Amino acid sequence: MTNYRILAALLCAAGLASCEKNAVQVLPEAPLPGARIKFFNFGVNAPGVNFYADNTKMTAILSGTGTEATTGVTYGGAGNGGVYLAITPGAYTLTGRIAATVDKDLAVSTVTATLDDGKYYSFYMSGFYNTTTKTVDGFVVEDAFVPPTDYSVAYVRFVHAISNANPLTLYATKTAPPDSGLVVSVGAAVTYKGAGAFVALPSGVYNLGVRYTDSTTNKISRPGVSFLGGRIYTIAARGDITVTPGTTCPGTVRTCLDNTPNR
Repeated sequence: MTNYRILAALLCAAGLASCEKNAVQVLPEAPLPGARIKFFNFGVNAPGVNFYADNTKMTAILSGTGTEATTGVTYGGAGNGGVYLAITPGAYTLTGRIAATVDKDLAVSTVTATLDDGKYYSFYMSGFYNTTTKTVDGFVVEDAFVPPTDYSVAYVRFVHAISNANPLTLYATKTAPPDSGLVVSVGAAVTYKGAGAFVALPSGVYNLGVRYTDSTTNKISRPGVSFLGGRIYTIAARGDITVTPGTTCPGTVRTCLDNTPNR
């Protein structure tokens, strides 16, 4: 019996951390959920929102007091700084809910979507906020990119989030050698709530413009956009097509081209 007691004591001291009251227990790491999603508030005149998947809050903004801010993700903004959030694959009701104290948590934009394992998605609030019904459009697109293998090119696609605009085509004009002046159509024309395919562009600086299919004139322009080799980008059009466009993306109703890296 004494020998068994000695053996047990040796095992406890040598290798069984659970025998030590204050030992740090190393638990097996749980696998991360297999789908990813990011959120954008591109709804013209829409309130600031927090985004939800069913009843799970996916985005929020911390105030300087350590409590949740009532501003939420405001127009032109992306939830959690535009990074992808992990989520368990499945069917969801995705909502943007008012972050302010007035009408707190009222869902103003609702989209149902099934998020598949191993895929990436983006949720966009879009169109014009209706102050009477307190609603605004929304849509979800799959971000169907693959990890880059050619690091001399960037991969770019176009998303159309302007409800009062016709189908738009994104064009990119290279500004410096090599291939200075090269004009590339970044995919085909895209309708409202649509997303084009990712297209390979030689890395460099480009002037961007979107056009109607029957025109050679840019409806919206953005100069001097850098695309780095091996990176993946989404250019999204937002705003009110009847308002004079800007060349940057201010927090106003003016149309602009938003540039967000996917990875």
